[in-house]
Amino acid sequence: MALPSVNPTKTTSWKKLQEHYKTAKDLKMKDLFAKDSQRANKFTITWDDFYVDVSKNRITDETFKYLLELAEEVKLKAAIKSQFSGDIINKTEGRAVLHTALRAPESAVVNVDGENVIPEVYNVKRSIETFTNEVINGDRKGYTGKPFTDIVNIGIGGSDLGPAMVVDALQYYKNHLTTHFVSNVDGDHVNEVIKKLNPETTLFVIVSKTFTTQETISNANTIKSWFLESASQEDIAKHFVAVSTNLDAVKGFGINPKNIFPMWDWVGGRFSLWSAVGLSISLAVGFNNYDSLLKGANKMDEHFKNEDFSSNIPVVLGLISVWYNNFFKAESEAVIAYSQYLNQFATYLQQGIMESNGKSVDRNGNAIDYETGTLIWGEPGTNSQHAFFQLIHQGTKLIPADFIGFTKSLHGNTDHQDKLISNFLAQTEALLNGKTKAQVEDEDTPESIVPFKVFEGNKPTNTIFINKLTPESLGKLIAMYEHKIFVQGVIWNIFSYDQFGVELGKQLASKILKEFSGDAKNEHDSSTVNLLKHYRENS
Repeated sequence: MALPSVNPTKTTSWKKLQEHYKTAKDLKMKDLFAKDSQRANKFTITWDDFYVDVSKNRITDETFKYLLELAEEVKLKAAIKSQFSGDIINKTEGRAVLHTALRAPESAVVNVDGENVIPEVYNVKRSIETFTNEVINGDRKGYTGKPFTDIVNIGIGGSDLGPAMVVDALQYYKNHLTTHFVSNVDGDHVNEVIKKLNPETTLFVIVSKTFTTQETISNANTIKSWFLESASQEDIAKHFVAVSTNLDAVKGFGINPKNIFPMWDWVGGRFSLWSAVGLSISLAVGFNNYDSLLKGANKMDEHFKNEDFSSNIPVVLGLISVWYNNFFKAESEAVIAYSQYLNQFATYLQQGIMESNGKSVDRNGNAIDYETGTLIWGEPGTNSQHAFFQLIHQGTKLIPADFIGFTKSLHGNTDHQDKLISNFLAQTEALLNGKTKAQVEDEDTPESIVPFKVFEGNKPTNTIFINKLTPESLGKLIAMYEHKIFVQGVIWNIFSYDQFGVELGKQLASKILKEFSGDAKNEHDSSTVNLLKHYRENS
Protein backbone atom coordinates (compact mmCIF):
# COMPACT_ATOMS: atom_id res chain seq x y z
CA MET A 1 0.00 0.00 0.00
CA ALA A 2 1.40 3.42 -1.01
CA LEU A 3 1.05 6.57 1.03
CA PRO A 4 -2.23 8.41 0.53
CA SER A 5 -1.86 11.40 -1.78
CA VAL A 6 -3.95 14.35 -0.68
CA ASN A 7 -3.25 17.95 -1.64
CA PRO A 8 -3.57 19.64 1.78
CA THR A 9 -4.65 22.98 0.29
CA LYS A 10 -7.75 21.33 -1.22
CA THR A 11 -9.01 19.98 2.10
CA THR A 12 -11.87 21.49 4.06
CA SER A 13 -9.70 21.84 7.16
CA TRP A 14 -7.04 23.82 5.25
CA LYS A 15 -9.70 26.29 4.12
CA LYS A 16 -10.92 26.55 7.71
CA LEU A 17 -7.37 27.24 8.85
CA GLN A 18 -6.95 29.93 6.20
CA GLU A 19 -10.11 31.67 7.40
CA HIS A 20 -9.17 31.17 11.05
CA TYR A 21 -5.71 32.63 10.44
CA LYS A 22 -7.23 36.01 9.56
CA THR A 23 -8.11 36.51 13.23
CA ALA A 24 -5.50 34.23 14.80
CA LYS A 25 -2.58 36.21 13.35
CA ASP A 26 -3.43 39.11 15.64
CA LEU A 27 -3.91 37.05 18.79
CA LYS A 28 -1.79 37.96 21.80
CA MET A 29 -0.73 34.91 23.75
CA LYS A 30 -0.74 36.92 26.98
CA ASP A 31 -4.44 37.53 26.46
CA LEU A 32 -5.06 33.84 25.84
CA PHE A 33 -3.40 32.96 29.15
CA ALA A 34 -5.36 35.68 30.93
CA LYS A 35 -8.67 34.39 29.59
CA ASP A 36 -8.05 30.70 30.31
CA SER A 37 -6.52 29.69 33.65
CA GLN A 38 -6.26 26.09 32.39
CA ARG A 39 -4.43 26.94 29.17
CA ALA A 40 -1.03 25.60 30.31
CA ASN A 41 -2.55 22.31 31.47
CA LYS A 42 -4.70 22.01 28.36
CA PHE A 43 -1.76 22.38 26.01
CA THR A 44 0.76 20.22 27.86
CA ILE A 45 1.46 16.55 27.17
CA THR A 46 2.99 14.47 29.95
CA TRP A 47 4.36 11.16 28.74
CA ASP A 48 6.91 8.90 30.41
CA ASP A 49 9.79 11.21 31.43
CA PHE A 50 8.77 13.91 28.89
CA TYR A 51 6.84 17.07 29.75
CA VAL A 52 5.93 18.91 26.54
CA ASP A 53 4.35 22.35 26.92
CA VAL A 54 3.01 23.88 23.69
CA SER A 55 0.83 26.49 25.42
CA LYS A 56 3.17 29.36 24.44
CA ASN A 57 1.99 29.20 20.84
CA ARG A 58 -0.43 31.29 18.81
CA ILE A 59 -3.05 28.58 18.93
CA THR A 60 -6.51 28.28 20.41
CA ASP A 61 -8.90 25.37 20.88
CA GLU A 62 -10.25 26.24 17.43
CA THR A 63 -6.78 26.17 15.85
CA PHE A 64 -6.04 22.82 17.40
CA LYS A 65 -9.39 21.44 16.27
CA TYR A 66 -8.75 22.37 12.63
CA LEU A 67 -5.18 21.08 12.72
CA LEU A 68 -6.39 17.72 14.01
CA GLU A 69 -9.02 17.67 11.27
CA LEU A 70 -6.22 18.30 8.76
CA ALA A 71 -4.35 15.26 10.08
CA GLU A 72 -7.48 13.19 9.53
CA GLU A 73 -8.14 14.55 6.05
CA VAL A 74 -4.64 13.82 4.77
CA LYS A 75 -5.07 10.29 6.19
CA LEU A 76 -2.15 10.50 8.59
CA LYS A 77 -3.29 7.43 10.52
CA ALA A 78 -3.23 5.26 7.40
CA ALA A 79 0.19 6.67 6.50
CA ILE A 80 1.60 5.77 9.92
CA LYS A 81 0.26 2.24 9.55
CA SER A 82 1.86 1.96 6.08
CA GLN A 83 5.26 3.01 7.38
CA PHE A 84 5.33 0.64 10.33
CA SER A 85 3.98 -2.23 8.20
CA GLY A 86 6.90 -2.11 5.80
CA ASP A 87 4.96 -0.81 2.81
CA ILE A 88 7.00 0.79 0.04
CA ILE A 89 6.33 4.39 1.03
CA ASN A 90 9.61 5.64 -0.49
CA LYS A 91 7.99 5.18 -3.89
CA THR A 92 10.55 7.10 -5.96
CA GLU A 93 13.29 4.70 -4.86
CA GLY A 94 11.04 1.64 -4.51
CA ARG A 95 11.85 1.11 -0.84
CA ALA A 96 10.20 0.63 2.51
CA VAL A 97 11.14 3.07 5.29
CA LEU A 98 11.89 0.96 8.34
CA HIS A 99 14.42 2.54 10.65
CA THR A 100 11.75 1.83 13.28
CA ALA A 101 12.32 -1.92 12.74
CA LEU A 102 15.93 -1.50 13.92
CA ARG A 103 14.75 -0.69 17.43
CA ALA A 104 11.70 -2.97 17.57
CA PRO A 105 11.67 -5.81 20.13
CA GLU A 106 12.90 -9.22 19.01
CA SER A 107 9.35 -10.57 19.20
CA ALA A 108 8.13 -8.08 16.57
CA VAL A 109 7.21 -9.08 13.05
CA VAL A 110 8.04 -6.59 10.29
CA ASN A 111 7.78 -7.95 6.76
CA VAL A 112 9.67 -6.64 3.74
CA ASP A 113 8.80 -8.44 0.50
CA GLY A 114 7.00 -11.05 2.58
CA GLU A 115 9.94 -11.82 4.87
CA ASN A 116 10.27 -10.87 8.53
CA VAL A 117 13.43 -8.73 8.84
CA ILE A 118 13.62 -8.73 12.64
CA PRO A 119 15.70 -11.95 12.97
CA GLU A 120 18.31 -10.48 10.62
CA VAL A 121 18.29 -7.19 12.55
CA TYR A 122 19.00 -9.05 15.78
CA ASN A 123 21.76 -11.12 14.22
CA VAL A 124 23.54 -7.89 13.33
CA LYS A 125 22.90 -6.48 16.80
CA ARG A 126 24.48 -9.55 18.36
CA SER A 127 27.50 -9.11 16.09
CA ILE A 128 27.78 -5.47 17.19
CA GLU A 129 27.56 -6.54 20.84
CA THR A 130 30.24 -9.22 20.49
CA PHE A 131 32.60 -6.96 18.56
CA THR A 132 32.03 -4.05 20.97
CA ASN A 133 32.77 -6.16 24.04
CA GLU A 134 35.91 -7.63 22.50
CA VAL A 135 37.30 -4.15 21.74
CA ILE A 136 36.34 -2.57 25.05
CA ASN A 137 37.60 -5.50 27.12
CA GLY A 138 40.88 -5.56 25.23
CA ASP A 139 40.35 -9.07 23.85
CA ARG A 140 40.61 -7.75 20.29
CA LYS A 141 44.01 -6.15 19.77
CA GLY A 142 46.04 -4.32 17.16
CA TYR A 143 48.88 -5.69 15.03
CA THR A 144 51.50 -5.26 17.79
CA GLY A 145 49.35 -6.94 20.44
CA LYS A 146 48.25 -3.71 22.14
CA PRO A 147 44.59 -3.06 23.01
CA PHE A 148 42.78 -0.31 21.15
CA THR A 149 42.63 3.19 22.63
CA ASP A 150 41.06 5.15 19.75
CA ILE A 151 38.19 4.65 17.32
CA VAL A 152 37.91 6.61 14.05
CA ASN A 153 34.56 6.71 12.26
CA ILE A 154 35.04 7.45 8.55
CA GLY A 155 31.81 8.48 6.84
CA ILE A 156 29.76 11.48 5.73
CA GLY A 157 26.14 12.59 5.94
CA GLY A 158 24.05 10.07 7.86
CA SER A 159 27.14 7.89 8.27
CA ASP A 160 28.71 10.68 10.32
CA LEU A 161 26.18 13.18 11.67
CA GLY A 162 24.08 10.71 13.68
CA PRO A 163 26.91 8.79 15.35
CA ALA A 164 28.93 11.98 15.94
CA MET A 165 25.95 13.72 17.58
CA VAL A 166 25.09 10.76 19.80
CA VAL A 167 28.68 10.12 20.91
CA ASP A 168 28.96 13.81 21.80
CA ALA A 169 25.61 13.79 23.60
CA LEU A 170 26.51 10.70 25.64
CA GLN A 171 30.01 11.77 26.67
CA TYR A 172 29.02 11.28 30.29
CA TYR A 173 28.59 7.56 29.60
CA LYS A 174 31.73 7.03 27.50
CA ASN A 175 34.36 4.44 28.34
CA HIS A 176 38.17 4.60 28.03
CA LEU A 177 38.10 4.66 24.21
CA THR A 178 38.48 8.01 22.44
CA THR A 179 36.27 8.41 19.38
CA HIS A 180 37.11 10.60 16.38
CA PHE A 181 35.07 11.42 13.28
CA VAL A 182 36.44 12.05 9.78
CA SER A 183 33.89 13.25 7.24
CA ASN A 184 34.95 16.22 5.12
CA VAL A 185 36.97 15.46 1.98
CA ASP A 186 39.10 18.46 2.98
CA GLY A 187 42.53 16.87 3.42
CA ASP A 188 43.33 19.21 6.30
CA HIS A 189 40.52 17.57 8.28
CA VAL A 190 41.79 14.00 7.99
CA ASN A 191 45.40 15.03 8.58
CA GLU A 192 44.50 16.88 11.78
CA VAL A 193 42.85 13.70 13.07
CA ILE A 194 45.78 11.48 12.05
CA LYS A 195 48.16 13.70 14.03
CA LYS A 196 46.52 12.54 17.25
CA LEU A 197 46.65 8.81 16.53
CA ASN A 198 48.92 5.85 17.15
CA PRO A 199 48.48 3.30 14.33
CA GLU A 200 49.18 0.44 16.75
CA THR A 201 46.16 1.24 18.93
CA THR A 202 43.60 2.74 16.54
CA LEU A 203 40.55 0.98 15.08
CA PHE A 204 38.97 2.44 11.94
CA VAL A 205 35.28 2.07 11.09
CA ILE A 206 34.51 2.84 7.42
CA VAL A 207 30.81 3.57 6.94
CA SER A 208 29.56 3.63 3.35
CA LYS A 209 26.59 1.68 2.02
CA THR A 210 28.04 1.50 -1.50
CA PHE A 211 31.69 1.81 -0.49
CA THR A 212 31.99 4.34 -3.33
CA THR A 213 31.15 7.64 -1.60
CA GLN A 214 33.90 9.99 -2.78
CA GLU A 215 34.57 11.72 0.54
CA THR A 216 34.54 8.53 2.58
CA ILE A 217 36.70 6.42 0.28
CA SER A 218 39.17 9.28 -0.23
CA ASN A 219 39.59 9.64 3.52
CA ALA A 220 39.77 5.86 4.01
CA ASN A 221 42.54 5.54 1.41
CA THR A 222 44.50 8.42 2.92
CA ILE A 223 44.28 6.81 6.36
CA LYS A 224 45.16 3.41 4.90
CA SER A 225 48.32 4.87 3.28
CA TRP A 226 49.29 6.49 6.58
CA PHE A 227 48.66 3.21 8.41
CA LEU A 228 50.81 1.22 5.96
CA GLU A 229 53.79 3.47 6.69
CA SER A 230 54.25 1.49 9.90
CA ALA A 231 52.17 -1.66 9.34
CA SER A 232 51.77 -4.32 6.66
CA GLN A 233 48.93 -5.04 4.25
CA GLU A 234 47.93 -8.06 6.36
CA ASP A 235 47.55 -5.80 9.42
CA ILE A 236 44.68 -3.92 7.76
CA ALA A 237 42.36 -6.78 8.68
CA LYS A 238 42.98 -6.15 12.38
CA HIS A 239 42.49 -2.38 12.31
CA PHE A 240 39.77 -1.70 9.72
CA VAL A 241 36.11 -2.73 9.80
CA ALA A 242 33.29 -1.68 7.48
CA VAL A 243 29.58 -0.98 7.55
CA SER A 244 28.53 -1.56 3.95
CA THR A 245 26.60 -3.64 1.43
CA ASN A 246 29.38 -3.76 -1.18
CA LEU A 247 31.20 -6.87 0.04
CA ASP A 248 33.55 -7.13 -2.94
CA ALA A 249 34.81 -3.56 -2.60
CA VAL A 250 35.27 -3.95 1.16
CA LYS A 251 37.25 -7.17 0.72
CA GLY A 252 39.33 -5.48 -1.96
CA PHE A 253 40.25 -2.80 0.54
CA GLY A 254 41.73 -5.52 2.75
CA ILE A 255 39.02 -5.83 5.38
CA ASN A 256 38.28 -9.25 6.85
CA PRO A 257 34.81 -10.41 5.69
CA LYS A 258 34.05 -11.28 9.33
CA ASN A 259 34.41 -7.58 10.14
CA ILE A 260 31.80 -6.36 7.66
CA PHE A 261 28.52 -5.19 9.21
CA PRO A 262 25.60 -5.13 6.75
CA MET A 263 23.12 -2.35 5.98
CA TRP A 264 19.70 -2.47 4.35
CA ASP A 265 18.22 -0.38 1.57
CA TRP A 266 15.08 0.17 3.65
CA VAL A 267 17.05 2.38 6.04
CA GLY A 268 17.79 5.89 4.81
CA GLY A 269 21.20 7.34 5.60
CA ARG A 270 19.91 10.12 7.82
CA PHE A 271 18.02 7.58 9.93
CA SER A 272 20.77 4.97 10.01
CA LEU A 273 22.38 5.48 13.42
CA TRP A 274 20.03 2.77 14.71
CA SER A 275 21.69 0.25 12.37
CA ALA A 276 25.30 -0.96 12.27
CA VAL A 277 26.12 2.65 11.36
CA GLY A 278 25.87 3.10 15.12
CA LEU A 279 28.85 0.77 15.70
CA SER A 280 31.01 3.71 16.77
CA ILE A 281 28.32 4.69 19.30
CA SER A 282 28.34 1.19 20.74
CA LEU A 283 32.14 1.26 20.95
CA ALA A 284 32.15 4.69 22.60
CA VAL A 285 29.54 4.10 25.31
CA GLY A 286 29.23 0.30 25.45
CA PHE A 287 26.60 -1.92 23.86
CA ASN A 288 24.21 -1.77 26.82
CA ASN A 289 23.98 2.02 26.56
CA TYR A 290 23.59 1.77 22.79
CA ASP A 291 20.80 -0.76 23.28
CA SER A 292 19.11 1.61 25.74
CA LEU A 293 19.22 4.32 23.06
CA LEU A 294 17.37 1.97 20.72
CA LYS A 295 14.84 0.98 23.37
CA GLY A 296 14.10 4.63 24.08
CA ALA A 297 13.45 5.24 20.40
CA ASN A 298 11.13 2.22 20.32
CA LYS A 299 9.13 3.67 23.23
CA MET A 300 8.58 6.85 21.19
CA ASP A 301 7.68 4.69 18.17
CA GLU A 302 4.94 3.00 20.17
CA HIS A 303 3.69 6.35 21.48
CA PHE A 304 3.57 7.77 17.94
CA LYS A 305 1.90 4.68 16.50
CA ASN A 306 -0.77 4.24 19.16
CA GLU A 307 -1.50 7.55 20.92
CA ASP A 308 -4.50 9.69 19.96
CA PHE A 309 -3.40 12.58 17.79
CA SER A 310 -4.52 15.16 20.36
CA SER A 311 -1.93 13.89 22.87
CA ASN A 312 0.61 12.50 20.41
CA ILE A 313 3.85 14.46 20.83
CA PRO A 314 5.29 14.15 17.29
CA VAL A 315 1.88 14.75 15.72
CA VAL A 316 1.19 17.85 17.79
CA LEU A 317 4.65 19.29 17.13
CA GLY A 318 4.33 18.55 13.42
CA LEU A 319 0.91 20.20 13.18
CA ILE A 320 2.08 23.33 15.01
CA SER A 321 5.07 23.56 12.68
CA VAL A 322 2.77 23.38 9.64
CA TRP A 323 0.60 26.11 11.18
CA TYR A 324 3.53 28.52 11.32
CA ASN A 325 5.20 27.45 8.08
CA ASN A 326 2.15 27.53 5.86
CA PHE A 327 -0.06 30.18 7.39
CA PHE A 328 2.28 32.59 9.20
CA LYS A 329 4.95 32.01 6.50
CA ALA A 330 7.61 31.47 9.16
CA GLU A 331 10.60 30.18 7.21
CA SER A 332 12.75 28.80 10.00
CA GLU A 333 12.62 27.08 13.36
CA ALA A 334 15.25 27.30 16.08
CA VAL A 335 16.16 24.33 18.25
CA ILE A 336 17.73 25.44 21.53
CA ALA A 337 18.93 22.67 23.84
CA TYR A 338 19.91 23.75 27.33
CA SER A 339 22.64 21.16 27.57
CA GLN A 340 26.16 21.45 26.22
CA TYR A 341 26.02 17.71 25.59
CA LEU A 342 23.54 18.42 22.76
CA ASN A 343 26.00 20.74 21.05
CA GLN A 344 25.59 18.94 17.71
CA PHE A 345 21.86 18.27 17.95
CA ALA A 346 20.64 21.12 15.73
CA THR A 347 23.28 20.23 13.13
CA TYR A 348 22.05 16.65 13.14
CA LEU A 349 18.43 17.78 12.75
CA GLN A 350 19.36 19.98 9.79
CA GLN A 351 20.05 16.91 7.71
CA GLY A 352 17.10 14.95 9.05
CA ILE A 353 14.57 17.72 8.44
CA MET A 354 15.93 19.71 5.51
CA GLU A 355 17.09 16.73 3.43
CA SER A 356 13.77 14.98 4.03
CA ASN A 357 11.25 17.74 3.46
CA GLY A 358 13.11 20.09 1.12
CA LYS A 359 10.88 19.12 -1.81
CA SER A 360 8.98 21.10 -4.45
CA VAL A 361 7.10 18.25 -6.16
CA ASP A 362 4.18 16.39 -4.59
CA ARG A 363 3.61 12.64 -4.49
CA ASN A 364 1.82 12.81 -7.85
CA GLY A 365 4.84 14.44 -9.51
CA ASN A 366 3.18 17.87 -9.67
CA ALA A 367 4.88 21.17 -8.82
CA ILE A 368 3.85 22.46 -5.39
CA ASP A 369 2.45 25.95 -4.91
CA TYR A 370 2.61 25.95 -1.10
CA GLU A 371 5.50 26.00 1.37
CA THR A 372 7.26 22.79 2.37
CA GLY A 373 10.23 22.25 4.65
CA THR A 374 11.62 24.54 7.31
CA LEU A 375 15.09 25.97 7.85
CA ILE A 376 16.51 24.47 11.04
CA TRP A 377 19.18 26.15 13.11
CA GLY A 378 20.26 26.52 16.70
CA GLU A 379 22.94 26.25 19.36
CA PRO A 380 22.90 25.27 23.02
CA GLY A 381 21.61 27.67 25.64
CA THR A 382 22.92 29.71 27.34
CA ASN A 383 25.55 30.34 24.64
CA SER A 384 22.88 31.11 22.05
CA GLN A 385 21.35 33.78 24.29
CA HIS A 386 24.58 35.75 23.89
CA ALA A 387 24.66 35.18 20.13
CA PHE A 388 21.47 35.22 18.05
CA PHE A 389 18.65 35.66 20.56
CA GLN A 390 18.59 39.37 19.77
CA LEU A 391 17.07 38.48 16.40
CA ILE A 392 14.43 36.23 17.93
CA HIS A 393 13.46 38.78 20.60
CA GLN A 394 13.49 42.04 18.65
CA GLY A 395 13.97 41.18 14.98
CA THR A 396 11.29 41.41 12.32
CA LYS A 397 11.13 37.67 11.63
CA LEU A 398 8.79 35.21 13.30
CA ILE A 399 10.99 32.32 14.49
CA PRO A 400 9.20 29.53 16.39
CA ALA A 401 11.63 27.79 18.72
CA ASP A 402 11.88 24.48 20.54
CA PHE A 403 13.46 24.72 23.99
CA ILE A 404 14.85 21.41 25.26
CA GLY A 405 15.93 21.07 28.88
CA PHE A 406 16.65 18.44 31.53
CA THR A 407 15.45 18.72 35.12
CA LYS A 408 18.49 16.86 36.51
CA SER A 409 22.13 17.52 35.70
CA LEU A 410 24.43 14.55 35.18
CA HIS A 411 27.28 15.73 37.39
CA GLY A 412 24.96 16.95 40.15
CA ASN A 413 26.12 20.56 40.36
CA THR A 414 22.85 22.14 41.52
CA ASP A 415 24.21 25.69 41.53
CA HIS A 416 25.01 25.52 37.82
CA GLN A 417 21.83 23.60 37.04
CA ASP A 418 19.62 26.16 38.80
CA LYS A 419 21.26 28.96 36.83
CA LEU A 420 20.90 27.02 33.57
CA ILE A 421 17.22 26.22 34.08
CA SER A 422 16.41 29.72 35.31
CA ASN A 423 17.63 30.95 31.92
CA PHE A 424 15.75 28.15 30.13
CA LEU A 425 12.47 29.17 31.76
CA ALA A 426 13.12 32.91 31.61
CA GLN A 427 13.68 32.94 27.86
CA THR A 428 10.36 31.33 26.96
CA GLU A 429 8.59 33.65 29.40
CA ALA A 430 10.35 36.69 27.96
CA LEU A 431 9.53 35.63 24.41
CA LEU A 432 5.88 35.26 25.49
CA ASN A 433 5.45 38.47 27.45
CA GLY A 434 7.97 40.84 25.96
CA LYS A 435 8.35 44.23 27.62
CA THR A 436 5.92 47.10 27.17
CA LYS A 437 6.70 50.76 26.73
CA ALA A 438 5.18 51.45 30.16
CA GLN A 439 7.43 48.87 31.81
CA VAL A 440 10.50 50.40 30.17
CA GLU A 441 9.47 53.88 31.27
CA ASP A 442 8.96 52.68 34.84
CA GLU A 443 12.67 51.83 34.90
CA ASP A 444 13.49 55.56 34.51
CA THR A 445 14.79 54.94 31.02
CA PRO A 446 15.65 58.14 29.10
CA GLU A 447 12.83 58.95 26.71
CA SER A 448 15.07 58.76 23.65
CA ILE A 449 16.09 55.20 24.54
CA VAL A 450 12.62 53.84 25.38
CA PRO A 451 11.74 52.54 21.86
CA PHE A 452 14.94 50.51 21.71
CA LYS A 453 14.18 48.64 24.93
CA VAL A 454 10.60 47.65 24.10
CA PHE A 455 10.06 43.95 23.35
CA GLU A 456 6.98 42.99 21.36
CA GLY A 457 6.79 39.50 22.86
CA ASN A 458 4.22 37.08 21.46
CA LYS A 459 7.04 34.91 20.12
CA PRO A 460 6.04 31.21 19.97
CA THR A 461 7.95 28.44 21.74
CA ASN A 462 7.59 24.75 22.58
CA THR A 463 9.13 23.60 25.85
CA ILE A 464 10.36 20.01 25.98
CA PHE A 465 11.34 19.15 29.55
CA ILE A 466 12.98 15.75 30.11
CA ASN A 467 13.96 14.33 33.48
CA LYS A 468 17.55 13.46 32.66
CA LEU A 469 19.85 13.02 29.67
CA THR A 470 20.24 9.24 29.43
CA PRO A 471 20.76 6.97 26.43
CA GLU A 472 17.09 6.04 26.63
CA SER A 473 15.78 9.63 26.82
CA LEU A 474 18.07 10.66 23.96
CA GLY A 475 16.64 7.81 21.88
CA LYS A 476 13.13 9.09 22.56
CA LEU A 477 14.10 12.65 21.66
CA ILE A 478 15.69 11.71 18.33
CA ALA A 479 12.75 9.47 17.40
CA MET A 480 10.34 12.27 18.33
CA TYR A 481 11.87 14.53 15.68
CA GLU A 482 11.99 11.68 13.15
CA HIS A 483 8.26 11.20 13.49
CA LYS A 484 7.63 14.95 13.36
CA ILE A 485 9.41 14.90 9.96
CA PHE A 486 7.08 12.11 8.83
CA VAL A 487 3.96 14.00 9.96
CA GLN A 488 5.01 17.11 8.06
CA GLY A 489 5.85 15.14 4.92
CA VAL A 490 2.45 13.41 4.93
CA ILE A 491 0.63 16.72 5.35
CA TRP A 492 2.66 18.39 2.58
CA ASN A 493 2.03 15.40 0.30
CA ILE A 494 5.72 14.88 -0.48
CA PHE A 495 8.14 11.97 -0.42
CA SER A 496 10.33 12.58 2.62
CA TYR A 497 12.74 9.69 2.11
CA ASP A 498 14.52 10.36 -1.17
CA GLN A 499 17.22 13.01 -1.60
CA PHE A 500 17.80 13.51 -5.31
CA GLY A 501 18.74 17.12 -4.62
CA VAL A 502 21.99 15.91 -3.04
CA GLU A 503 23.11 14.12 -6.20
CA LEU A 504 23.37 16.86 -8.84
CA GLY A 505 26.33 18.62 -7.20
CA LYS A 506 28.10 15.27 -6.75
CA GLN A 507 27.73 14.47 -10.45
CA LEU A 508 29.10 17.84 -11.54
CA ALA A 509 32.00 17.57 -9.06
CA SER A 510 33.02 14.26 -10.65
CA LYS A 511 33.08 15.88 -14.08
CA ILE A 512 35.15 18.84 -12.89
CA LEU A 513 37.59 16.57 -11.07
CA LYS A 514 38.38 14.82 -14.36
CA GLU A 515 39.25 18.19 -15.87
CA PHE A 516 41.99 18.72 -13.26
CA SER A 517 43.84 15.67 -14.57
CA GLY A 518 43.21 16.57 -18.20
CA ASP A 519 40.90 13.57 -18.77
CA ALA A 520 37.90 15.67 -19.76
CA LYS A 521 36.82 19.03 -21.08
CA ASN A 522 33.35 20.25 -20.17
CA GLU A 523 31.25 23.26 -21.07
CA HIS A 524 30.72 25.71 -18.19
CA ASP A 525 29.22 29.12 -17.60
CA SER A 526 31.72 31.98 -17.69
CA SER A 527 31.82 32.34 -13.92
CA THR A 528 32.77 28.69 -13.41
CA VAL A 529 35.36 28.95 -16.21
CA ASN A 530 37.02 31.88 -14.45
CA LEU A 531 36.93 30.12 -11.09
CA LEU A 532 38.51 26.97 -12.55
CA LYS A 533 41.25 29.08 -14.12
CA HIS A 534 41.89 30.89 -10.83
CA TYR A 535 42.18 27.58 -8.97
CA ARG A 536 44.60 26.08 -11.46
CA GLU A 537 46.80 29.17 -11.41
CA ASN A 538 46.92 29.40 -7.63
CA SER A 539 46.78 25.82 -6.35
